[in-house]
Amino acid sequence: MIVLPDPGPLNLEFERPADRARLERTAAALVDRGFIARVADSAEHARELVLEAIPEGAEVHLALSETLRELGLASEIDESGRYDSLRSRLKELDRETQGREMRKLGAAPDFIVGSAHAVTDGGDIVVGSGSGSQLGAYAYAGGT
Repeated sequence: MIVLPDPGPLNLEFERPADRARLERTAAALVDRGFIARVADSAEHARELVLEAIPEGAEVHLALSETLRELGLASEIDESGRYDSLRSRLKELDRETQGREMRKLGAAPDFIVGSAHAVTDGGDIVVGSGSGSQLGAYAYAGGT
């Protein structure tokens, strides 16, 4: 059994949403690091920005995320028929006999849509994964 150290008292600073100026500075830092970054004005605007970035028919892997489900992106990507959904293709494979194929398919999709666990002011993105299954896709997707 692993015993984690006491993290100390809660830092209530993290409860406050960032203001627009901070979001714009962080987006600029992400652009400086080679990312395409946009600040959305609303949940619907965020959904539009994501869908505008993915060409119809593109191969897309959707990492599990409550945010994406709430925005309706999960159903749009996996069920609309407008995209080549890797999640849908993976569901058709047998983990016991096609595990290697599943790992390879999910490792480097053309696009991956997911959530980050943290984005720093300096443009660093932090993603954790219990199984590590998304990490390859985040590192290698969208090679352009």
